[in-house]
This record gives sequence, C-alpha cells and structure tokens, in this order.
Amino acid sequence: MRRRLLAVMEKYWGYNDFRPGQEQIMLAVTEGRDTLALMPTGGGKSLTYQVPVMARGGLCIVVTPLIALMKDQVDRLRRMGIAAVAVHSGQSYTQIDMALDNCVYGDVRFLYVAPERLATEVFRLRVQRMKVSLLAVDEAHCISQWGYDFRPSYLRIAELRKLLPDVPVLALTASATGMVAEDIMQRLDFAEPNIIRSSFARPNLSYAVRHTDDKQEQLMRIVDNVPGSGIVYMRTREGCEQMAETLRQAGHSVAFYHAGLPHAERDMRQEEWTSGKVRIMVATNAFGMGIDKADVRFVVHYTMCDSLESYYQEAGRAGRDGRRSYAVLLVSSEDRHRIERRFEAEFPTLETVKAIYEKLCDYVQLAVGDGLYASFPFNMREFCSRNHLFAGKVTAAIKLLQQNGYLTLTEEMENPARILFCVSRDDLYRIRVERNDLDHIIRTVLRLYNGVFTDFRPIDEREIATVSGYTVPHVKELLKRMWQMRIIRYIPSNRSAILFFDEERLPTNDIYISPDTYLRRKQLMTERFENMLRYAENDTQCRSLVLQDYFGDETADDCGICDLCLEKRRRERAAAASTPLKNTPEGNRSSLRQTILDTLRANSLTGKELCREIKSDPTAVAAAVDALVAEGKISTAASGKLILIE
Repeated sequence: MRRRLLAVMEKYWGYNDFRPGQEQIMLAVTEGRDTLALMPTGGGKSLTYQVPVMARGGLCIVVTPLIALMKDQVDRLRRMGIAAVAVHSGQSYTQIDMALDNCVYGDVRFLYVAPERLATEVFRLRVQRMKVSLLAVDEAHCISQWGYDFRPSYLRIAELRKLLPDVPVLALTASATGMVAEDIMQRLDFAEPNIIRSSFARPNLSYAVRHTDDKQEQLMRIVDNVPGSGIVYMRTREGCEQMAETLRQAGHSVAFYHAGLPHAERDMRQEEWTSGKVRIMVATNAFGMGIDKADVRFVVHYTMCDSLESYYQEAGRAGRDGRRSYAVLLVSSEDRHRIERRFEAEFPTLETVKAIYEKLCDYVQLAVGDGLYASFPFNMREFCSRNHLFAGKVTAAIKLLQQNGYLTLTEEMENPARILFCVSRDDLYRIRVERNDLDHIIRTVLRLYNGVFTDFRPIDEREIATVSGYTVPHVKELLKRMWQMRIIRYIPSNRSAILFFDEERLPTNDIYISPDTYLRRKQLMTERFENMLRYAENDTQCRSLVLQDYFGDETADDCGICDLCLEKRRRERAAAASTPLKNTPEGNRSSLRQTILDTLRANSLTGKELCREIKSDPTAVAAAVDALVAEGKISTAASGKLILIE
C-alpha cells in the first residue's frame, strides 16, 4: 500500500516522498480507521485524503466551509484530469442537481460540499446511492462548540455518518487544543480514539515579538532589512489603507486588501502580490483563504490577534518553501487595555443577541414562521450601517446564534439570481392574459423552477434564456420589469456572504441562548485573549515552544531561531567571553562590548535602539560604542545606524 500511495502521489502531484505525518495518516485511512489528523498550516493536508482515494477507488466526500478553497481544489483536480465537483449555497438547484447526479452515475472522485448542504433532502437521498469510500472533514475544529470557529451546520456530519455506516472519516485541522480534539472525535462518532499529530514546529520560521510604542518605526525596519515579499496584518480596513499609503510613500511596492473592496479588485490585488508584481500586502484577516505563495519571507502583525489559533494560522503563511522567514508581532504598552476594551465592546448581552436576531430577520424580510433552510445574500457593512451597530458586536451575536442552531453566516461568494413570486397563482394567470409581453417568460420560469411561490429560489438567467429563446440581457430586463410591477421579488446575481437559516424565524422572545453555552463561550474567548497576551508578554520561553505546547505537541523543543532563543545564545556567548575577567571593571566592559558586537551582527541599530535592545546603562553603552568606533570595529552609516565592520 505504501508503494501504491507513492506511485499515485508521483503520478498526479509529482512528489516522490511523504511530508511528516502524511504516510501515517494515509495508511490509517486505507485501513478504514476513523482518524483525526492535526497538521500545521501548509503541511499538505489535502493530499492525506486525495491520495488514498485515488489509490483505492470510490468517491470521497469533502466537507469544508471555505468555498473559495473548495473551488480552488476542484479546479486543481480537474487540471490533473481528476473528476471533481462542488456543492454549496452559491449554486442554483439545477447546478446542484447535475453535480449530485454526476456523483451517482458518473466517474466523480471528489465531491466538495458546504456543511449547510448536508441537511437538504436532495443531498441525503442521493448520497446513499453514491459509492463513497471516505468522508473527509476539513477545518474539523468547526464541529466543536469549544473550538474558536464553531459552526452548528457541522453537527450534521454525524447524521451523514449514519447514512454511510461503513465509511471511515478523516477529520483535519491545524488548530485544535486537547479539549477540542476530544470533542471532535466524540461529535464525529469515532469507533475508537485515533489522533495522529504532526509536529507544529516550523524549523525555518523565526518568531519574534517587538515591544515598542513606535510600531511604524519597527515595521519600517523590518520591511527595509528583510528582502522578499511579505504580509502586514492590520485590524481595520482604514488602517490597511493608511499603512499601505505610508509604505508606498517610503518607496515600497505595496497594495492593501480587505473585505470592503470589490471582488474583482481583490482578485487582481492578490494575483499581483502572488506573482511578485507587488512586494507587500497590507491586509485584514480577510486575506488568507486560498493563498498559495511559498516564498513569503515575513508576516508582521501590527495589531494583536484574538487567539493563538488565528495567530499561528496567519503567521504560518510565511516560509512555506522551507527557507528562513520571520513572523513578527508588534506590541505597544496600550495593547492589553485596548484588547480588553474591545472584548467588552464585542461580547454582547443576551438581550442584545435577541435584538440583533430580530434585526437580521427584518433585514432579509423574513416573517415569523418562515425561512426554514432559506438563504439570503448578506452585506455586513450595510446591515451595521443601517442599524447603527458595531460590526464586532454583530459578529459575536451571529456566532452565538450559530452555536445555538438558529442560523449560519457563510463567507462571501458568488451567488445566483433569486426570485420569489409575490402574487397568487390566480393573479398571475390574470397578469399573463393581460400582459402578453410577460406570458412567455413567466411560463418558462414556472416550468423550470418549483417552489417559487413559497420561498426565494435560485435561478439561472442563462438557462432561462436558452429555454425561452431570449437573450440573457432581455431575460434580466423582463425580470426587472416584473420586479417593478411587484409581481416578483428579484435579487440579481451578486457576490456576498450568505445568511442561511437553520430554523424558521421564531418570535424574538422565543429565542433561547443557553446560559451555559453563553458563559462557556465568554470564558473560552477570555482564555484565548489571555493566552495571546501571555505569548506577547513572555520574555523567557522559546516562542515556538509556547505555540507547540498550546496545541499539545509533546515533541516540542526550543527552536533556536526565535528572538528569545537568539538572545539567550548572545547572553551565553557574552558570559563565556567574560568568564576570565569576572567581577572586574575590565571584565564588565569587555562583556558589554562583546554584547554590542553580537547585537549589531544580527541587526543594524541606532544608538537609542541599541540601548533599548541591550537594556544596560546608556552611559556605559555610549562609552563602549565610542571605544569600538575608535578601534574601527563599528561605524555609523548614512542612515544614522551603527553597523558592524567585519
């Protein structure tokens, strides 16, 4: 089996050996064992289900919430000649129907499906007729209510397992603590516990934390001194735009990226950065999904993440080619208080959650008792602006509503046009008689789509054009005309997030948010903030070791290349060099001079920065610098920085 797996991997992907952990996971899958694979970002997770299925045969169902990545994976597999399809909320019923038919009757090897699709009757009926050999669950931490990104729609995977009782499951995640890992296995109904952990160490990635009240100056030092491409993460859209302009004025090739940009422009900016036309991307955390750039040399977090899970994922986008790269977190003296204030502002009261639920339902014009499994385009910025709400508070409320099974908010994606007839069938017949120009389009729509009188239904304007004989622009014009006449409600095709209702709309007073769930979520959010702050304030333990310990990596050891490991080595060298002259004025001077030389060997610094780095008496540092300049061992560059003369 090992030889067969390697042969498949080389034939389709061009690899002739496994990455750490891949072989063990693939063999467990081929043996039919339920497996939870904990692998770091960029560790080659997708191959652990793709290769075994190509080696053994059958169909693999891949559950993933990341629609952008879903489409990317399907495109890649198709380019390699492997049949793959995707099913998600952004497709019309016709597209979904055709994709599922191909899985039953065709030669499809991989079916990527968004978790909210699992509940639909059309999916449940078809899946039992498919020759499924493996169920892969990507981003498996989403199934745990204690995970940092819990999604109730993931709970339906357990129901899917009942329909496929003899099919093994492979759960994949790059960010699960011990408690979350146990919860994942329980909720996926593992036959027996089986966790395979790859090391979370990134041997080529140097982690660093810079404490400064002048973050901009520190950022400039990094982008000036570290060659190659990089990412600078900011918290706000406005911050992205301002920092991009600052870097541009300093002579750097830079672009900014956030969710407020039009989709086409985001795609263009990402492509320019990926291809190397732009060196630095300044972005919010919206930038990350689908990034496939191996030679990122630095990732700088200008503002702190909410958790070590998200920090590890974002920092891990550096150095995937195995070369030395840097992950730097900038921390100011105000950051702790700022985060604590943000946390209090973002975590809503139970009454606020109910009020936001009511506003969400009103926003999509959903009546009480309607909306079961309905989905609507959703613009977060417009919703917050219309209701004068803070986006962080709305996001937190939606997560609580998701956790309690009321609704799900998907990522932004392409959405088909949708219609809902607003008139009765009798009134519609009268309109067809009176308006001959609309009769043909109405008959075509009714023939192609069911349920258009009870709920918004996705439609395909091209399909309507083909069947009716009209052009696509004429179809759109007729639909708009019926919209203006109040015959239908019409949402043209667009790109937005989707608000998916897992339950019909309830009266606001009937909304129940479990107090235990609420308090536990608040407690876990607090713990994640505190762990992030401890990482930032730690000045003794290896940065990589802290991250590995957090994720339960028992093989963890000091990395030797983070800022604290390098500082430890400098101190040890300085101590060794000064040992013969211990406790003498001459010995202290010699030790300080060696520390200065070692520090400047790593980075060029101004005199002020040198004093801050060494943390010694500034007068003694200045005297030692003067002596080293006089001896010709260091000099001052035009920039004002001290440099080592090798």
